[in-house]
Amino acid sequence: MTTSPVVLRTDITVLKQLTAIRLDVAIWTARKKLTAADFGSSDLPPEKLASLGSKRVCNPEDLRIFAALKARAVALLERTGVRFLGGWAIPEAKTAAVVDELGKIGSAFDDAKAAFLARYDEAIRQWISDNPGWETLIAGSTVGVDTVRSRLGFGWQVFQVAPPRSKGKAAAFSSSLSSEVGGLAGALFDEVAKSATETWRKSYADKTEVSQKALSPLRGLRAKLTGLAFIEPRVAPVADLIQAAITAAPAKGLIGGVHLAMLQGMLDLLCDPEAVVSHGQRILDGESPERLLDELAAGHVLPGIPDDDLDASVFDASVADTAIEDEATMPAPLLDSLGLW
Repeated sequence: MTTSPVVLRTDITVLKQLTAIRLDVAIWTARKKLTAADFGSSDLPPEKLASLGSKRVCNPEDLRIFAALKARAVALLERTGVRFLGGWAIPEAKTAAVVDELGKIGSAFDDAKAAFLARYDEAIRQWISDNPGWETLIAGSTVGVDTVRSRLGFGWQVFQVAPPRSKGKAAAFSSSLSSEVGGLAGALFDEVAKSATETWRKSYADKTEVSQKALSPLRGLRAKLTGLAFIEPRVAPVADLIQAAITAAPAKGLIGGVHLAMLQGMLDLLCDPEAVVSHGQRILDGESPERLLDELAAGHVLPGIPDDDLDASVFDASVADTAIEDEATMPAPLLDSLGLW
């Protein structure tokens, strides 16, 4: 029997539980456009045929710290929220912790900025010295320290989003906002798929054993889904499925055999948003996460697994009720639907 695909639709009332955060990070590129004058009398093609690139007026290594701090902030928001309106929608309950961490990253950015500006002139002189023969090209394109100061900055905005209350065009505005909110669940599962694909590539592909560290990305995905479980009914069951996989895996040592097959099956599932939604619905319909885990393991049996293990359940019921203190691995809480489902 063919079933209709599950339609994902997030109700606009979830905005009451979300905070929007937008990063505002400026990083000086230390690049200037190359011009024909930089090459003197060299015979260059006309601009309609080819365009010149850019020149670096400062060592890019001196600026790497700023890009790294921006990436750290983006990773924080990606772990916690879902892309929304040019920024991220963050669970309101986690906003204070996220803003506190952004503050620490911002302080590190400001410290790095102050240190770089203090040695800016020396950094330029060193770059010129490191590129003999091109002194004039570099020196003629440098900018003052005040210009660099204005082009380095780290900030963010935190705001609540709500439908407009005014009449007139309010309906049209609300319709547009409802469309953005309605796509949150789909965006969340797409982001999970992207992260799962990267995890597969880095930690699981072509492996016959993995270390305990390979479970960390799964814990991160589970924490993200748990925090945003209120945006769609099938999100929490998927978080439960990931937690069941983590619980079923050995708690110490290398992970291989049928347990690795289960984890690889779990990741393969997470890489497919439609399949994820389908499995979330199956759990809502009464199937247990443990049964689905056995199904996933069976679909990813690895060479060298003993025949006796093929029909064995990967889920050890003896550890199912083990208390887990780590917040990232705590069982998903029962959530009030708040009238959304």
